[in-house]
Amino acid sequence: MSTCFNIGFTSHGVQNLTPKESYELCRGGAVIVDVRESYLSNFKMFNIREVIYLPFSELPGSYSDLPGDKLLIFADAVGLRSRESVLFMNEHGYENAFNMAGGIVDWERDGLPLTTDINNRLSGSCMCQLKAREGATGRRSDKATGR
Repeated sequence: MSTCFNIGFTSHGVQNLTPKESYELCRGGAVIVDVRESYLSNFKMFNIREVIYLPFSELPGSYSDLPGDKLLIFADAVGLRSRESVLFMNEHGYENAFNMAGGIVDWERDGLPLTTDINNRLSGSCMCQLKAREGATGRRSDKATGR
């Protein structure tokens, strides 16, 4: 577990950072490692200087290619696969790995910089991916609003 850094908070053996903390650290040279699968990361992307896209499914074969001299902030949609990634990295001797609690969902909520490619928008039933389609009026049906 990471103990040489005095930042973030520890939860269940994993060092965590808020999106705002992550953003500030990235401005100082930290790197976000986005572990979302490519079909998920192509729609909304972290708009910062250095992001490494390494899907969780490819982490075991590629983790040793990650920079060992920089703070690595693992991120996904909400912080679940990224947490697993940090545990994996810790098991392999990396003490510079942190989890972004809340993932890109909280990053967006906090108003941090994003790039969106509307051609890769998502649909489905997962709350972390549901967004209103373009052209939607935003008005609920009479049954939903009681009107």
